[in-house]
Amino acid sequence: MFSHLLIATDGSELSDRALAQGFLLAKALAATVTVVTATDMIPTGAYGPIPWPTDIERYEAAAATAAERILGRAREMASTQNLSCEFLHIVDERPFEAIIKTARERACDLIVMASHGRAGISSVFLGSETQKVLIRATVPVLVIR
Repeated sequence: MFSHLLIATDGSELSDRALAQGFLLAKALAATVTVVTATDMIPTGAYGPIPWPTDIERYEAAAATAAERILGRAREMASTQNLSCEFLHIVDERPFEAIIKTARERACDLIVMASHGRAGISSVFLGSETQKVLIRATVPVLVIR
């Protein structure tokens, strides 16, 4: 069935549920697991004011710290299931593309991720990385709610 799962996480409680479900599925299938957290790049130019180098450095440091916290939590969860996983932090201006690209590069045959279920005007302004992955991924996507 599925032999290599990519589980995307943003560190939210809902993403923790997706991790837990993904780990259970991986264990049942004896599948390989890659866990990814994707960080948006700091906006520059057309998307906002061009930041000072010190602002960029602070943002990158904060993003790295947050990613390590998120992946650390994922490592703890994986260890309780006795799963060996690859853990990646990827910086990309479009996190959904980072998820899809990583799945392709690592030959993952299933993407597991959460959906926050935003609706109405908030979904227009905030967008949905999950929705973007669903539309563009060439492998199945399991959405956990």
